[in-house]
Amino acid sequence: MSREAIMIAQHAQPHFSQSQVVEMMKRLFNLTPSEIHSLLSYQDQNFYVAPAEGGEYILKIMNSEDSENPTLIEVQAYAMSVLHQNGLPVQTVVPTTSGQLMSLEETDCGYGPQKYLVWLMTYLPGTTISNVPLTPQLLYEAGKTAARMDKILHEMEHPHLGVLQKDNFIWRLSNIPLLEGYIHLLDGDPLQEVVKSVIHQYKTSVVPKRSNFRKCIIHGDLHDLNVLVQPEGDGHRISGIIDFGEINSDYYIHELAIIMMYMINEHPKPIEAGGPVLAGWESVLPLNETEKDCLYVLVLSRFCQSLVLARHSVMLHPENKEYLTFSSRKGVHILPQLWELGKEQVEKVWFQSAAQFTDRK
Repeated sequence: MSREAIMIAQHAQPHFSQSQVVEMMKRLFNLTPSEIHSLLSYQDQNFYVAPAEGGEYILKIMNSEDSENPTLIEVQAYAMSVLHQNGLPVQTVVPTTSGQLMSLEETDCGYGPQKYLVWLMTYLPGTTISNVPLTPQLLYEAGKTAARMDKILHEMEHPHLGVLQKDNFIWRLSNIPLLEGYIHLLDGDPLQEVVKSVIHQYKTSVVPKRSNFRKCIIHGDLHDLNVLVQPEGDGHRISGIIDFGEINSDYYIHELAIIMMYMINEHPKPIEAGGPVLAGWESVLPLNETEKDCLYVLVLSRFCQSLVLARHSVMLHPENKEYLTFSSRKGVHILPQLWELGKEQVEKVWFQSAAQFTDRK
């Protein structure tokens, strides 16, 4: 990537001060912050805000590039409200005092005046699922919650759903071949051959069968930092699904592959994590034969996206390396293991443990 492209990506990121946040909260929402702290984010700015008037909120300031597409944010906010109305633990958008979902704010963050979309969401309590033991029951609930969410999103109606057809979106699991443009980032790394092999498998064994996948709208980024949990009884329950920034039109099986990959990535015995997630998913949306056959390659394909695009993102935002490589650090060891074990062996573990888990229910 050229130096110029890196600079453009960096310039898109907002850098609002706390005093600017205080001013916006008062002007846009008539709230007086008594506590503010910034939260980790990939390319936006997120703030936790507790106003003197009560309540807890997340203020989100979009990067200037995404701020040019308010319709996408509108559909994202609508999807969250639909899920909330259907009993899913997701945030909802708090309108401005003038009744708007968001406000377009112009300021100079060091690169000349630019416009940034600002919106306020309710705060969900809990800790990220990566911070607690991934018991089989919790993994089952994660899979079940993901499937329930997608089933609701599939029924959603909105005049602008077309904006979710993100054909060139690099993180879309339908776009694995686009990774070939970034494969040079692994030059000299033995992992490169595994990634090349997985991409080849995707192109030869998944793409020809995609016509048998069921289409839907997916969250698209159910990683360990976007699933919140709270204590319940002897374990934990899922208390929140956050960050719908990568919502897109794709396939049910892609959502399952994504959440399985991230739960496998966090588990001390990676191969064992897949079965309970799969069982939870199939309790709501049983897979068809083609989807079952492609699951292994799709999970490994998401590992490839995570590893390759993390390196790409660190080039763009070296100051954010800790956050950007959070999920990929373990994956460098797990991907080769799963590839070495092979499709037949891994699928056997996943589907047998899923069946056993279902039988115990």
